[in-house]
Amino acid sequence: MSQLVADRVHGALWGIFIADSLSMPVHWYYDTRQLQRDFGFITGYHGPKAKHPGSIMSVSNTGGHGRGGQEGRVVGDIINHGKRERWGKPGVHYHEGMQAGANTLNALCARVTVRSMTKAKGYSSQQFLADYVKFMTTPGSHDDTYAESFHRDFFSNWARGVPPAECSKGTEGHNTASIGGFVMLPPVILGTAPGGLPAALAATVQHLGLTHESKSLARNAQVYAKLLIDVASGKDLQGAVREAASSIGFDVEAVARRNLPDAQVVGGMFSSACYIDDALPSVLYLAYRHADSFEDALLANTNVGGENCHRGSALGALMGAATGAKRGIPKRFIQGLLDHDAIQAEIDAYMSAVLPKLV
Repeated sequence: MSQLVADRVHGALWGIFIADSLSMPVHWYYDTRQLQRDFGFITGYHGPKAKHPGSIMSVSNTGGHGRGGQEGRVVGDIINHGKRERWGKPGVHYHEGMQAGANTLNALCARVTVRSMTKAKGYSSQQFLADYVKFMTTPGSHDDTYAESFHRDFFSNWARGVPPAECSKGTEGHNTASIGGFVMLPPVILGTAPGGLPAALAATVQHLGLTHESKSLARNAQVYAKLLIDVASGKDLQGAVREAASSIGFDVEAVARRNLPDAQVVGGMFSSACYIDDALPSVLYLAYRHADSFEDALLANTNVGGENCHRGSALGALMGAATGAKRGIPKRFIQGLLDHDAIQAEIDAYMSAVLPKLV
């Protein structure tokens, strides 16, 4: 395995947060015409509108995964403190009240992962779980309104006294194999890569399994992990994407040659929803189609709508690894992040503690 390149690792980590924040105001907009009416073609950071035209939060289960009622108090009392009352009202935005440049909950958990690896000077599932539980159960640790099913299931079990290492067990449902499970993976993948590909793949599957019990998602995560390591080590992006796509039976080059509008591929050929069997090919397509530009790839992802935050974080890490932070990421995207100074400090500390040979 080739050596990781420091600037590419920086780029990958920045990409998680930039892509997430660009998409935050239009997260889960499945009607691209409505997206255009509300925002036009998005080219920078925005806060959300007061109402979300497609929000299903009012029929989501506040006590566990999937849809259901608001009788459960996992949301409001254990996590996402004070937000439960917002879930029962139609049209409430998933990220209500967040500021332009802010990050959604899964990206914030990627920062928890970065910080936990810095503390442990490498990957430690024990350290991550301690930090994840503390972050999620501390009032005021974040201001997001929505929490995906996996968070709700984890803390439903935790509240019943299940040990953190066992809280994802028995939680697999129809939406477990979702791209949201990839958001926390890049720091783990890259931080364990110097130990060799088998070690990195093992850590990837281990970390994913702490929150997502899904063999399908684990298989796809290994494809993504190898791809991210290849690109962060300097391999040509399109060549690496072709190889990854081929391994899941997707001829990405043939689709790209058709020169279709992005929304006819992501949202047409593939669903723009969270499910990994469509979301991973969508990431691969967008990376291949816009291989020369971090900005173009991320803006394309945002503007096709759907599950663009979490799909975007996976894509953003890949594009940041391909271009590097210094030459490939527009400064306005870094400086426009609400917490850019803190994120910069966390990335620098991670590099020094986890990948000291690259510093």
